[in-house]
Amino acid sequence: MSRPPLAQLSADGDQLQISGDWTSAELPALVPLFTTLLETRDSPAVDVSEVSDWDPRLEAGLLRLQRLAQAKARDIRYLGAPDSQTQLMNLATAVAPYEAPAASATGFFSTKQLRRSLADIGDDLLDSLEFLGGVGIALWRTLTGRSGMRRREFVESLAQAGPQAIGIITLTSILVGMILAYLGAAQLQQFGAAVFVADLVAIGMLREMGALMTAVVMAGRTGAAYAAQLSTMQTNEEIDAISTLGIDPMEFLVAPRVLALFLMMPLLVVYADALGVLGGAVVAGGMGVTPLQYISQLSAAITPTHFFVGIFKGFVFAALIATAGCRAGMNAGRNSEAVGQATTEAVVTAVVYLIVADAGINILCQLLDI
Repeated sequence: MSRPPLAQLSADGDQLQISGDWTSAELPALVPLFTTLLETRDSPAVDVSEVSDWDPRLEAGLLRLQRLAQAKARDIRYLGAPDSQTQLMNLATAVAPYEAPAASATGFFSTKQLRRSLADIGDDLLDSLEFLGGVGIALWRTLTGRSGMRRREFVESLAQAGPQAIGIITLTSILVGMILAYLGAAQLQQFGAAVFVADLVAIGMLREMGALMTAVVMAGRTGAAYAAQLSTMQTNEEIDAISTLGIDPMEFLVAPRVLALFLMMPLLVVYADALGVLGGAVVAGGMGVTPLQYISQLSAAITPTHFFVGIFKGFVFAALIATAGCRAGMNAGRNSEAVGQATTEAVVTAVVYLIVADAGINILCQLLDI
Protein backbone atom coordinates (compact mmCIF):
# COMPACT_ATOMS: atom_id res chain seq x y z
CA MET A 1 0.00 0.00 0.00
CA SER A 2 1.36 3.38 -1.00
CA ARG A 3 2.13 5.89 1.74
CA PRO A 4 2.07 9.65 1.10
CA PRO A 5 5.48 11.38 1.06
CA LEU A 6 6.33 13.11 4.30
CA ALA A 7 9.16 15.34 5.53
CA GLN A 8 9.36 16.67 9.05
CA LEU A 9 11.80 17.48 11.82
CA SER A 10 12.14 14.93 14.58
CA ALA A 11 10.62 15.66 17.98
CA ASP A 12 13.99 16.71 19.42
CA GLY A 13 14.78 18.76 16.31
CA ASP A 14 17.97 16.77 15.70
CA GLN A 15 17.25 15.34 12.28
CA LEU A 16 15.09 15.68 9.21
CA GLN A 17 12.89 12.62 8.76
CA ILE A 18 11.80 11.69 5.25
CA SER A 19 9.38 8.84 4.69
CA GLY A 20 6.69 7.46 2.39
CA ASP A 21 6.42 6.97 -1.33
CA TRP A 22 8.25 9.81 -3.17
CA THR A 23 6.85 9.03 -6.58
CA SER A 24 3.61 10.99 -6.22
CA ALA A 25 2.98 14.26 -8.06
CA GLU A 26 3.00 16.50 -4.98
CA LEU A 27 6.11 16.36 -2.81
CA PRO A 28 6.80 18.25 0.42
CA ALA A 29 9.46 20.95 0.42
CA LEU A 30 12.75 19.87 1.99
CA VAL A 31 14.78 23.08 1.90
CA PRO A 32 12.84 25.13 4.53
CA LEU A 33 12.99 22.27 7.03
CA PHE A 34 16.65 21.58 6.37
CA THR A 35 17.51 25.28 6.63
CA THR A 36 15.97 25.30 10.11
CA LEU A 37 18.00 22.24 10.99
CA LEU A 38 21.21 23.84 9.71
CA GLU A 39 20.72 26.82 12.01
CA THR A 40 20.65 24.67 15.11
CA ARG A 41 22.90 21.70 14.35
CA ASP A 42 26.56 21.54 13.34
CA SER A 43 26.17 18.05 11.90
CA PRO A 44 22.63 17.79 10.57
CA ALA A 45 21.20 14.33 9.91
CA VAL A 46 18.66 13.24 7.33
CA ASP A 47 16.82 9.99 8.04
CA VAL A 48 15.63 8.29 4.85
CA SER A 49 15.17 4.80 6.30
CA GLU A 50 11.38 5.03 5.98
CA VAL A 51 11.34 5.98 2.33
CA SER A 52 9.48 3.17 0.54
CA ASP A 53 10.02 4.25 -3.03
CA TRP A 54 12.77 6.53 -4.37
CA ASP A 55 12.30 9.00 -7.16
CA PRO A 56 14.89 11.13 -9.02
CA ARG A 57 13.19 14.18 -7.57
CA LEU A 58 14.06 12.98 -4.05
CA GLU A 59 17.65 12.35 -5.10
CA ALA A 60 17.82 15.85 -6.60
CA GLY A 61 16.36 17.28 -3.41
CA LEU A 62 18.95 15.48 -1.26
CA LEU A 63 21.72 16.75 -3.51
CA ARG A 64 20.46 20.27 -3.01
CA LEU A 65 20.54 19.73 0.76
CA GLN A 66 24.12 18.50 0.38
CA ARG A 67 25.06 21.70 -1.44
CA LEU A 68 23.43 23.82 1.26
CA ALA A 69 25.41 22.02 3.94
CA GLN A 70 28.67 22.42 1.97
CA ALA A 71 27.99 26.13 1.57
CA LYS A 72 27.93 26.46 5.37
CA ALA A 73 30.89 24.09 5.84
CA ARG A 74 28.75 21.46 7.56
CA ASP A 75 28.80 17.70 7.18
CA ILE A 76 25.48 16.02 6.47
CA ARG A 77 24.70 12.50 7.65
CA TYR A 78 22.25 10.23 5.88
CA LEU A 79 20.61 7.62 8.06
CA GLY A 80 19.23 4.41 6.58
CA ALA A 81 20.11 5.27 2.97
CA PRO A 82 20.53 2.28 0.60
CA ASP A 83 24.06 1.63 -0.56
CA SER A 84 23.15 2.48 -4.13
CA GLN A 85 21.84 5.89 -3.10
CA THR A 86 24.90 6.54 -0.94
CA GLN A 87 27.21 5.73 -3.85
CA LEU A 88 25.17 7.91 -6.18
CA MET A 89 25.35 10.82 -3.75
CA ASN A 90 29.11 10.39 -3.30
CA LEU A 91 29.54 10.36 -7.07
CA ALA A 92 27.40 13.47 -7.51
CA THR A 93 29.33 15.42 -4.89
CA ALA A 94 32.80 14.22 -5.86
CA VAL A 95 33.25 17.18 -8.22
CA ALA A 96 32.50 20.75 -7.27
CA PRO A 97 29.48 22.20 -9.08
CA TYR A 98 30.17 24.28 -12.16
CA GLU A 99 30.32 27.99 -11.54
CA ALA A 100 30.06 30.37 -14.42
CA PRO A 101 33.06 32.70 -14.63
CA ALA A 102 32.42 36.04 -13.11
CA ALA A 103 31.62 38.78 -15.57
CA SER A 104 34.55 40.97 -16.37
CA ALA A 105 34.58 44.03 -14.21
CA THR A 106 36.32 45.92 -16.96
CA GLY A 107 34.22 47.69 -19.53
CA PHE A 108 35.08 48.50 -23.08
CA PHE A 109 36.30 51.97 -22.13
CA SER A 110 38.03 50.93 -18.89
CA THR A 111 41.68 51.66 -18.25
CA LYS A 112 42.56 47.96 -18.37
CA GLN A 113 40.85 47.48 -21.72
CA LEU A 114 42.45 50.62 -23.09
CA ARG A 115 45.88 49.46 -21.97
CA ARG A 116 45.30 46.07 -23.56
CA SER A 117 44.16 47.66 -26.83
CA LEU A 118 47.20 49.91 -26.93
CA ALA A 119 49.45 46.91 -26.27
CA ASP A 120 47.82 45.01 -29.15
CA ILE A 121 48.26 47.99 -31.45
CA GLY A 122 51.89 48.28 -30.39
CA ASP A 123 52.54 44.59 -31.04
CA ASP A 124 50.84 44.82 -34.42
CA LEU A 125 52.88 47.88 -35.31
CA LEU A 126 56.13 46.14 -34.37
CA ASP A 127 55.17 43.09 -36.44
CA SER A 128 54.35 45.35 -39.38
CA LEU A 129 57.68 47.16 -39.11
CA GLU A 130 59.52 43.85 -38.89
CA PHE A 131 57.72 42.58 -41.98
CA LEU A 132 58.39 45.82 -43.85
CA GLY A 133 62.07 45.51 -42.96
CA GLY A 134 62.10 41.96 -44.33
CA VAL A 135 60.38 43.11 -47.52
CA GLY A 136 62.84 45.97 -47.93
CA ILE A 137 65.82 43.63 -47.56
CA ALA A 138 64.31 41.12 -49.99
CA LEU A 139 63.62 43.85 -52.58
CA TRP A 140 67.14 45.21 -52.22
CA ARG A 141 68.66 41.78 -52.77
CA THR A 142 66.33 41.30 -55.75
CA LEU A 143 67.26 44.61 -57.35
CA THR A 144 70.95 43.89 -56.84
CA GLY A 145 70.64 40.42 -58.37
CA ARG A 146 71.39 38.46 -55.18
CA SER A 147 67.99 36.99 -54.40
CA GLY A 148 66.48 33.61 -55.13
CA MET A 149 63.46 35.05 -56.94
CA ARG A 150 62.47 33.08 -60.02
CA ARG A 151 61.63 34.94 -63.22
CA ARG A 152 58.61 32.72 -63.82
CA GLU A 153 57.16 33.65 -60.43
CA PHE A 154 57.67 37.32 -61.18
CA VAL A 155 56.06 37.11 -64.63
CA GLU A 156 53.03 35.31 -63.22
CA SER A 157 52.70 37.98 -60.55
CA LEU A 158 52.89 40.69 -63.21
CA ALA A 159 50.09 39.03 -65.17
CA GLN A 160 47.97 38.65 -62.08
CA ALA A 161 48.45 42.26 -60.99
CA GLY A 162 48.11 43.78 -64.45
CA PRO A 163 46.42 42.27 -67.53
CA GLN A 164 44.13 40.00 -65.54
CA ALA A 165 42.71 43.02 -63.71
CA ILE A 166 41.93 45.04 -66.83
CA GLY A 167 38.30 43.96 -67.05
CA ILE A 168 37.19 45.02 -63.60
CA ILE A 169 39.28 48.21 -63.75
CA THR A 170 37.64 49.12 -67.07
CA LEU A 171 34.14 48.74 -65.71
CA THR A 172 34.70 50.58 -62.43
CA SER A 173 36.67 53.44 -64.00
CA ILE A 174 34.04 54.26 -66.63
CA LEU A 175 31.29 54.17 -64.03
CA VAL A 176 33.24 56.31 -61.57
CA GLY A 177 33.84 58.91 -64.31
CA MET A 178 30.13 58.96 -65.13
CA ILE A 179 29.23 59.29 -61.44
CA LEU A 180 31.58 62.24 -61.05
CA ALA A 181 30.02 63.89 -64.08
CA TYR A 182 26.50 63.36 -62.81
CA LEU A 183 27.44 64.79 -59.40
CA GLY A 184 28.71 68.01 -60.99
CA ALA A 185 26.08 68.24 -63.68
CA ALA A 186 23.18 68.77 -61.28
CA GLN A 187 24.83 71.89 -59.85
CA LEU A 188 26.69 73.29 -62.85
CA GLN A 189 23.64 73.27 -65.10
CA GLN A 190 21.88 75.67 -62.74
CA PHE A 191 24.54 78.29 -63.54
CA GLY A 192 24.82 77.49 -67.23
CA ALA A 193 28.30 76.11 -66.67
CA ALA A 194 27.78 72.54 -67.79
CA VAL A 195 31.00 72.64 -69.79
CA PHE A 196 33.00 72.69 -66.54
CA VAL A 197 31.96 69.08 -65.97
CA ALA A 198 35.12 68.27 -67.91
CA ASP A 199 37.25 70.06 -65.29
CA LEU A 200 35.50 68.26 -62.47
CA VAL A 201 35.91 64.83 -64.03
CA ALA A 202 39.52 65.40 -65.10
CA ILE A 203 40.81 66.72 -61.79
CA GLY A 204 38.70 64.28 -59.77
CA MET A 205 39.92 61.25 -61.68
CA LEU A 206 43.57 62.26 -61.97
CA ARG A 207 44.11 63.36 -58.40
CA GLU A 208 41.76 61.19 -56.45
CA MET A 209 39.28 58.71 -57.81
CA GLY A 210 41.42 57.06 -60.46
CA ALA A 211 44.08 55.98 -57.97
CA LEU A 212 41.75 55.35 -55.04
CA MET A 213 39.15 53.25 -56.85
CA THR A 214 41.84 51.26 -58.61
CA ALA A 215 43.49 50.64 -55.27
CA VAL A 216 40.24 49.50 -53.66
CA VAL A 217 39.61 47.07 -56.52
CA MET A 218 43.16 45.75 -56.36
CA ALA A 219 42.94 45.35 -52.58
CA GLY A 220 39.87 43.17 -52.92
CA ARG A 221 41.23 41.28 -55.89
CA THR A 222 45.01 41.03 -55.89
CA GLY A 223 45.67 41.71 -52.20
CA ALA A 224 43.17 39.04 -51.19
CA ALA A 225 44.67 36.65 -53.74
CA TYR A 226 48.14 37.17 -52.28
CA ALA A 227 46.84 36.42 -48.79
CA ALA A 228 44.95 33.31 -49.95
CA GLN A 229 47.92 31.93 -51.89
CA LEU A 230 50.46 32.42 -49.11
CA SER A 231 48.14 31.29 -46.32
CA THR A 232 47.35 28.11 -48.25
CA MET A 233 51.07 27.46 -48.62
CA GLN A 234 51.45 28.11 -44.91
CA THR A 235 48.68 25.62 -44.15
CA ASN A 236 50.28 22.98 -46.36
CA GLU A 237 53.69 23.67 -44.75
CA GLU A 238 55.11 24.55 -48.16
CA ILE A 239 56.72 27.68 -46.74
CA ASP A 240 58.45 25.57 -44.09
CA ALA A 241 59.72 23.31 -46.86
CA ILE A 242 61.11 26.31 -48.75
CA SER A 243 62.90 27.51 -45.63
CA THR A 244 64.28 24.02 -45.04
CA LEU A 245 65.84 24.12 -48.50
CA GLY A 246 67.71 27.27 -47.50
CA ILE A 247 65.57 29.63 -49.59
CA ASP A 248 64.30 32.84 -48.04
CA PRO A 249 60.47 32.91 -48.42
CA MET A 250 60.54 36.70 -48.42
CA GLU A 251 62.72 36.69 -51.53
CA PHE A 252 61.07 33.72 -53.18
CA LEU A 253 57.39 34.47 -52.50
CA VAL A 254 56.88 38.00 -51.21
CA ALA A 255 59.34 40.07 -53.26
CA PRO A 256 57.96 39.12 -56.71
CA ARG A 257 54.40 39.91 -55.64
CA VAL A 258 55.28 43.26 -54.08
CA LEU A 259 57.45 44.26 -57.02
CA ALA A 260 54.85 43.21 -59.59
CA LEU A 261 52.05 45.21 -58.00
CA PHE A 262 54.39 48.16 -57.48
CA LEU A 263 55.12 48.22 -61.22
CA MET A 264 51.59 47.52 -62.46
CA MET A 265 49.63 49.82 -60.19
CA PRO A 266 50.72 53.19 -61.74
CA LEU A 267 49.92 51.83 -65.20
CA LEU A 268 46.47 50.80 -64.04
CA VAL A 269 45.96 54.25 -62.54
CA VAL A 270 46.75 55.89 -65.88
CA TYR A 271 44.38 53.48 -67.60
CA ALA A 272 41.65 54.22 -65.04
CA ASP A 273 42.15 57.97 -65.45
CA ALA A 274 41.68 57.74 -69.22
CA LEU A 275 38.54 55.64 -68.95
CA GLY A 276 37.09 57.83 -66.21
CA VAL A 277 37.51 60.90 -68.43
CA LEU A 278 35.85 58.95 -71.23
CA GLY A 279 32.92 58.04 -68.98
CA GLY A 280 32.55 61.70 -68.03
CA ALA A 281 32.46 62.61 -71.72
CA VAL A 282 29.43 60.38 -72.22
CA VAL A 283 27.52 62.22 -69.49
CA ALA A 284 28.73 65.63 -70.69
CA GLY A 285 27.47 64.80 -74.19
CA GLY A 286 24.03 64.16 -72.73
CA MET A 287 24.13 67.63 -71.17
CA GLY A 288 24.72 69.32 -74.51
CA VAL A 289 28.50 69.71 -74.23
CA THR A 290 30.10 69.09 -77.60
CA PRO A 291 33.19 66.87 -77.93
CA LEU A 292 35.28 69.87 -78.96
CA GLN A 293 34.23 71.83 -75.86
CA TYR A 294 34.91 68.82 -73.62
CA ILE A 295 38.40 68.27 -75.07
CA SER A 296 39.18 71.97 -74.89
CA GLN A 297 38.24 72.07 -71.20
CA LEU A 298 40.24 68.91 -70.56
CA SER A 299 43.37 70.36 -72.10
CA ALA A 300 43.11 73.34 -69.79
CA ALA A 301 42.27 71.32 -66.66
CA ILE A 302 44.82 68.53 -66.94
CA THR A 303 48.21 69.56 -65.61
CA PRO A 304 51.35 67.53 -64.84
CA THR A 305 50.81 68.20 -61.15
CA HIS A 306 47.39 66.51 -61.11
CA PHE A 307 48.73 63.62 -63.16
CA PHE A 308 51.79 62.94 -61.00
CA VAL A 309 49.86 63.27 -57.74
CA GLY A 310 47.70 60.37 -58.92
CA ILE A 311 50.73 58.37 -60.03
CA PHE A 312 52.43 58.95 -56.68
CA LYS A 313 49.34 57.69 -54.92
CA GLY A 314 49.42 54.64 -57.16
CA PHE A 315 52.93 53.75 -55.99
CA VAL A 316 52.04 54.25 -52.34
CA PHE A 317 48.80 52.31 -52.59
CA ALA A 318 50.53 49.42 -54.37
CA ALA A 319 53.08 49.10 -51.59
CA LEU A 320 50.36 49.13 -48.95
CA ILE A 321 48.14 46.57 -50.70
CA ALA A 322 50.97 44.17 -51.40
CA THR A 323 52.34 44.47 -47.88
CA ALA A 324 48.93 43.92 -46.26
CA GLY A 325 48.15 40.90 -48.44
CA CYS A 326 51.54 39.21 -48.12
CA ARG A 327 51.80 39.87 -44.38
CA ALA A 328 48.36 38.38 -43.74
CA GLY A 329 49.28 35.31 -45.76
CA MET A 330 52.71 34.78 -44.22
CA ASN A 331 51.38 35.15 -40.67
CA ALA A 332 48.36 32.91 -41.21
CA GLY A 333 47.63 29.87 -39.08
CA ARG A 334 47.90 26.27 -40.19
CA ASN A 335 44.29 25.27 -40.75
CA SER A 336 41.65 25.84 -43.40
CA GLU A 337 39.91 28.48 -41.30
CA ALA A 338 43.11 30.53 -41.26
CA VAL A 339 42.93 30.98 -45.03
CA GLY A 340 39.61 32.80 -44.77
CA GLN A 341 40.82 34.83 -41.83
CA ALA A 342 43.97 35.88 -43.68
CA THR A 343 41.99 36.93 -46.73
CA THR A 344 39.59 39.02 -44.68
CA GLU A 345 42.44 40.58 -42.73
CA ALA A 346 44.27 41.45 -45.93
CA VAL A 347 41.30 43.27 -47.47
CA VAL A 348 40.23 45.11 -44.33
CA THR A 349 43.77 46.15 -43.45
CA ALA A 350 44.50 47.31 -46.99
CA VAL A 351 41.33 49.42 -47.20
CA VAL A 352 42.14 51.07 -43.87
CA TYR A 353 45.71 51.72 -45.03
CA LEU A 354 44.39 53.23 -48.28
CA ILE A 355 42.00 55.61 -46.57
CA VAL A 356 44.60 56.78 -44.06
CA ALA A 357 47.30 57.15 -46.72
CA ASP A 358 44.98 59.00 -49.10
CA ALA A 359 43.97 61.45 -46.39
CA GLY A 360 47.59 61.97 -45.41
CA ILE A 361 48.73 62.61 -48.98
CA ASN A 362 45.88 65.07 -49.57
CA ILE A 363 46.75 66.98 -46.41
CA LEU A 364 50.41 67.03 -47.44
CA CYS A 365 49.51 68.35 -50.89
CA GLN A 366 47.36 71.00 -49.30
CA LEU A 367 50.21 72.12 -47.04
CA LEU A 368 52.69 72.13 -49.92
CA ASP A 369 50.21 73.90 -52.22
CA ILE A 370 50.46 71.15 -54.80
